[in-house]
This record gives sequence, C-alpha cells and structure tokens, in this order.
Amino acid sequence: MKVSLLDDSRFEEWSAYVDARPNATFYHRVEWKGVMERNFDHPTYYLMAEDQGVRGILPLVFVDSKLFGSILCSMPFLNFGGVVADDSEAEAALLEEASSLVHSLEADYLELRHLEKSSAALPVKTHKVSMTVDLDPDPEVIWDSYKSKHRRNIRKALKSGLEYSTGGPELLDRFYEVLSRGWRELGTPIYSRAFFQDVLETFGNDVQISIVDYNGTPVATAFDGFHAGMVEGMWAYARREFSRLEPNYFLYWKLIERACLRGCHTYHLGRSTAGSTAEFYKKKWNAVSKQLYWEYVLGSGAELPTLEVSNPKYRLAMAAWRKMPLWLTCRLGPYLARSIP
Repeated sequence: MKVSLLDDSRFEEWSAYVDARPNATFYHRVEWKGVMERNFDHPTYYLMAEDQGVRGILPLVFVDSKLFGSILCSMPFLNFGGVVADDSEAEAALLEEASSLVHSLEADYLELRHLEKSSAALPVKTHKVSMTVDLDPDPEVIWDSYKSKHRRNIRKALKSGLEYSTGGPELLDRFYEVLSRGWRELGTPIYSRAFFQDVLETFGNDVQISIVDYNGTPVATAFDGFHAGMVEGMWAYARREFSRLEPNYFLYWKLIERACLRGCHTYHLGRSTAGSTAEFYKKKWNAVSKQLYWEYVLGSGAELPTLEVSNPKYRLAMAAWRKMPLWLTCRLGPYLARSIP
C-alpha cells in the first residue's frame, strides 16, 4: 500500500474516487484544497492511498496558530472530514502517514471529524451530532409528517410578509450582512467576505445562497452545498430582532421544500452540540441526531484539546466580542477566524 501527497495532475482521480464512494461528503471534494490555501494561507496535505488504483483519501489542513496551537485537521472551518477508504488496510495506511505528519510538523494534534468511528483505537470526543433529514420528491409528504403545532408555526411564518430568494454571487452582500451580525451576537469571529466569494466561484452551481427579506431588509440566510443527492447546510443565521416574524421557520421550510423539488434525498442541517437548543429545534423538522466522532492523534506531550465554547477561558473573550461594533468585528474577524479550526 502506497500513500502519497496529491499533486495537481491527479485532481481528477481524487474527484472520481469521491464521486464513487457513498461515505464521501461535500467536504472531501478536492476543490476545498485551493479554497483553504488561497483564503487562509494554510498548507494542505491531501493524502491518497493506492494499490492498483485509489483505495482511500484523507484531506488535511495544517492550522499553525499562536493563539490556539498547531493543529492538523480534516477538515477545519467545515462540518466534517476525515478518512474515506475502501477497507481497514487503506484506512490504517492513511492514519499512519497522518501520524507521521503530526510529528514532522511538530503539531500539537491531529483532529479527524468523522461521520463514522474509525477502526483505529484513537482518543475520541462525541460532543457533536449531525442533524439529518430524509427527504421526499414530494414536499407535501414532508409537510404531512410534521406535528400540527410545527405546521402552525410554519404557516404563521408564511403569512408574516417574508420573501424568499435564492442564487449565487449576486446575494453575497446580503448573506454576509446577516451572517456577520449573527456571528457577532454569538461571539464568534467571521470569515472574510472573500472566502465566501471564493466558495461561490469555485463550486458554481453546487452551492447556493438563500435569503429571507422583510420589507427589503435581509433577516435570515443560508449557504448550502450539494453533493450526490445530499444537501450540506454549511452556514445559516436568522436575525434575533425579527424573531416575531419566525424567519427561521420560513427559511427552513423553503430550504427543505426546494431540496425536495431538486431531487435531493438527504439534508444535513449542519452539526450541533449534543443536547443543545439547536439540536432540539432541528428535531422539530424530523431531523435525526447522528453521532459524530472527532478522533485524535496527539503530538508529543499534548492533551485532548478544549477548543469549545463551553471552555470558561473563552467565555470572557466571546462576551467582549459581542460588545464590539460590527465594523470592527468584520475587520478583525477574518484575522482571528483563520486560526480557529
């Protein structure tokens, strides 16, 4: 079994493998390699296991931060990642090579954001879940599956004067306006506008921005990716000051309805912290919680990371961020966000 670094001449082989593997996700697509390098200036290590053809892949990004340490991650800034392999032999070869990279790069640790637990006996954290909705070609089938109270909330939102639009780069400014406000409210540094622009240009018709407007003001938004009949909910937010209009209910129903009509079979409503209010809300849409496995290879003397909002040492910083003016968080956010995988 040979493991090598991907070079530009073999992008098509990587893409063909991702397209052929049912457990590969939108985040395994090779296009993310350039997006990460161009926008965050982080080196990438895309590993490919071969034995009479491609047997497995592992995309890695090295986030070397003075604030949070040196992290080799699959995939940072995104929901999932990790190893995709034909069998345990290919998986083991990729993990062995990734472990070697941890030591040669002097990284604190390797983080693998797996949908399924690997066969290796690695330290694991299970604090995140994926929220997955099964779709139907007829959105009315989905509608009828909801509880009556949930349908009433959606009807209320549909009658509140909200308008829905979907598209690409032409909606980027309004998307960024809503998301930057939302992430400030959460105490989270925002990525640069150029990052989202690059994602739109790189993936073309395989990504989509949705906007909910009220009297011409954007009040909610979502940014989704499409891969092999699956919708990946990557970024979304609804402005709290318009909560009386139920923009979240309006947005989620429109997203699910359009995904059904597009012929998609599954909607990943992003990841949530297990037991959180976000998980509870998504379950109203018949989303099923699926355990995520964040597995680790630790560097010399390293401990399991605690880069989580529940960590008390980050709460003061988050509280201070919420009080900053929006223009300042948009200026400083991209510099800080590139270091937070």
